[in-house]
Amino acid sequence: MSEEEFARLETRARERGLTLSEWCRETLLTSVNSHEEKTFNLFSTGDATGQQALMAELVALRAILLNVLFKQAKGEPLTAEEMQRLIDRADSDKLRKARERLDQASGSKAS
Repeated sequence: MSEEEFARLETRARERGLTLSEWCRETLLTSVNSHEEKTFNLFSTGDATGQQALMAELVALRAILLNVLFKQAKGEPLTAEEMQRLIDRADSDKLRKARERLDQASGSKAS
């Protein structure tokens, strides 16, 4: 860091009544917390696209997992072709199911 940059940082810290170390810590934590909040908000109620993408993947994963577990519980083997069919089927309607679940969730919040 240049001397000029260092001086600017010290000036900022003094303006806030903090040591340079305290100011740097506060500034860094504020930046990190802001970034974490933005990442969290990607899937919050404000971002329908993020919600749908996450929910779609969860719906597909759930469908695949339940089908595999059901087959295993019956003691039946699962071939690679059957697994691929499960994946294809789960992927084919995951967005529709995700939208339905999100609509249901937002409808129950409104009540």
